[in-house]
Amino acid sequence: MNAPRLDLSRFDAAIVDLDGTMVDTLGDFAVSLNQMLGDLSLPPIPSAAIERMVGKGSEHLILSALAHVLASPASAFAHEGADALQARAQALFDRAWDRYQHHYLAINGQHSALYPGVLEGLAALRARGLRLACLTNKPGAFARPLLAAKGLEGFFDFAFGGDAFERKKPDPLPLRRACEALGTAPERTLMIGDSSNDARAARAAGCPVVLVTYGYNHGEPIRAVDADGFVDSLAELGAAPG
Repeated sequence: MNAPRLDLSRFDAAIVDLDGTMVDTLGDFAVSLNQMLGDLSLPPIPSAAIERMVGKGSEHLILSALAHVLASPASAFAHEGADALQARAQALFDRAWDRYQHHYLAINGQHSALYPGVLEGLAALRARGLRLACLTNKPGAFARPLLAAKGLEGFFDFAFGGDAFERKKPDPLPLRRACEALGTAPERTLMIGDSSNDARAARAAGCPVVLVTYGYNHGEPIRAVDADGFVDSLAELGAAPG
């Protein structure tokens, strides 16, 4: 099903993901992670590898990057098993997290760009009278300045980072809490995202879900994900009836 076949009159609100849905932030991730790795005297990793790690929160991203480097053939620890490598990554986490935050806050938004059609799509949703919330696994301290830098904050009634609630997507709790904040029922709240994380959270929360065909889906084909529709651009939502 394509999103234009969705009847927007069915919805009172929409919850919109950030990274990979509205903003291509892969450049920010790559710069910050590789500066972090340099601080730890570890080698850089390519953007293509980083892209598959994005979407489950900064903690997961950092641990995945550390494990990737420690398991590389050039690493002195490459012969160790997965559990041992994970333990080494965990031991480095506190210092890595400190350096990552330092670098990310310094360059937040400088190596990222809005996807085509985002402004048009958000404007179309607001024009239909939908209330909007941004819900991301990115920490709130990163998400809110990015929304402001890209001219997006004015579209949203609420912006929830990955540290706003006890659990992150794909757990349904953040979507349920966002619906409570918006004052809308889940079945009348559309989730718009770019990955299986968003879809799984939406299904479990009882929200219909539309996925963009670009973005970061952990290296897996997006159209294989269980969703109610797919769009190549958020601007397509403006063509939906309602």
